[in-house]
This record gives sequence, structure tokens and C-alpha cells, in this order.
Amino acid sequence: MSVPDRKEAQVRRLMEGPYPVVPAGLAASAAARGDRLLRRRRALRRAGWTLLCAAAVAFAVWASLTRPWEVPPSDVSPPLEGW
Repeated sequence: MSVPDRKEAQVRRLMEGPYPVVPAGLAASAAARGDRLLRRRRALRRAGWTLLCAAAVAFAVWASLTRPWEVPPSDVSPPLEGW
């Protein structure tokens, strides 16, 4: 018997045999865990969006106060006076 045939025979024996007993509260505990995971994902998503919005507002306030797009005055050469 080759390896695929042996594995197939084992799977067939498992499927034909008695099914294992499922614990009584398995479905309820799985549903509760799923609810917890969804709440956690939702909270993380909200926190991420809140953090992103706060960073955007902080950047906008900083940019409006410092005006980084304006060229700073040149202090390299003295002003020309008296010509």
C-alpha cells in the first residue's frame, strides 16, 4: 500500500467510526469568544482612527503656527544701505 492509499484508508476509518463527543458549552463559549474578538477589533480600530485624527490636527496646528512653507529671512549678508 502506498502512502496516499494508507492515508486515505486512515481517513475513511476515522469518518466511518463513532464521532467524538462535543462538550456541552462549546458553541456558547465560541460565540462569546467571537464577540470578545469583534469588540477588541472594533476598539482598536476606533483608537487607531482617533490617534490618526489627533495627529492630523496636531500637525495642522503646528504648521499654522510655524509656517514651514515660508522662506526664512536671510541673515548671511548685511542689508545694502546708502547706495
